[in-house]
Amino acid sequence: MKMAKPIVLTLLAAALVSVPARGQGFYLGLRGGAGIPTGDFSNTGSSATAVDAAKSGFGYGVDAGLSLGFIGVYAGFDHIKFDCESNTCDSDGKYSLQGLAAGLRLSLPGSSLVHPWVKGGVTFNELKGEFGTSSQGLSTDRNPGYEIAAGLDIPLLRIFSLYPQARYVGQNLKYDIPGVTNNATSPEAKANYMTFDLGLSFHNPVGGKK
Repeated sequence: MKMAKPIVLTLLAAALVSVPARGQGFYLGLRGGAGIPTGDFSNTGSSATAVDAAKSGFGYGVDAGLSLGFIGVYAGFDHIKFDCESNTCDSDGKYSLQGLAAGLRLSLPGSSLVHPWVKGGVTFNELKGEFGTSSQGLSTDRNPGYEIAAGLDIPLLRIFSLYPQARYVGQNLKYDIPGVTNNATSPEAKANYMTFDLGLSFHNPVGGKK
């Protein structure tokens, strides 16, 4: 994902110079989709940490934001449950991730039927899970991470939009296993993942059509 940041920065720069200003507007959306762990988080038995062996799962979230022409601010909430490889976790083992995000969203050149956009921001997630034959619990601190995303707004009935999106979330989380680690010496582990979501949002124009 080292190439992802330069690509997003290029897209954001293009938006700044090529997108005409649109009206202000508030939006609120509800979405659901697949969460796909990447890197160490998805590796089975090859990681030096206890935060691994995650499998794809399902999640949902809420998005809210304010558009100020071609640029806007947003905030979001996520809740995702990842399955766990059976040879690492017990039969009911799962990871549960929950947290908040906030950042900037920029509109890209589009048409009256499709409005593409990109966004990037800071995440504050925590991870909980069960693993091993003893079903020990695992929890992490709510450390800051980052997310980058791209998506589309597809207008419906003037004030609603469908919005498919793809996101990548990168984060290092300090984890604690009762009886094994403690808060003073908690190690860190990467728990990076991607999501592919489909949402429905409501738009309330403030100073013109969004």
